[in-house]
Amino acid sequence: MLKEIVDAFVRLDYRLADGVPGVAPVSEETATRIREYIEEYGARLVALPEASWDTSVCIWMGDHWDALVDLWTEEEGSSDLVLQVQVTEAAGGYVLNVYMVYVP
Repeated sequence: MLKEIVDAFVRLDYRLADGVPGVAPVSEETATRIREYIEEYGARLVALPEASWDTSVCIWMGDHWDALVDLWTEEEGSSDLVLQVQVTEAAGGYVLNVYMVYVP
């Protein structure tokens, strides 16, 4: 799911208009903020490489997982940008909510 989210962002689809199974819809407000933060950062996102999993983190919060996924750009490779998501259990699997892309 995380790779598919980043793939959508690479295509400039910050609302996930094509949908990603198991991912909650992204609001227009959140999509706009994500777009603005990425544009202000000034680099072009690329698909997640395997190396991203070596530095990304998640923490159990008692009823859900919070995760920060390190993002990569054409210009820098590993960047300062992260994708923040929350993962909760749902019937038959998980639901992932996209919160933001930003520099922590």
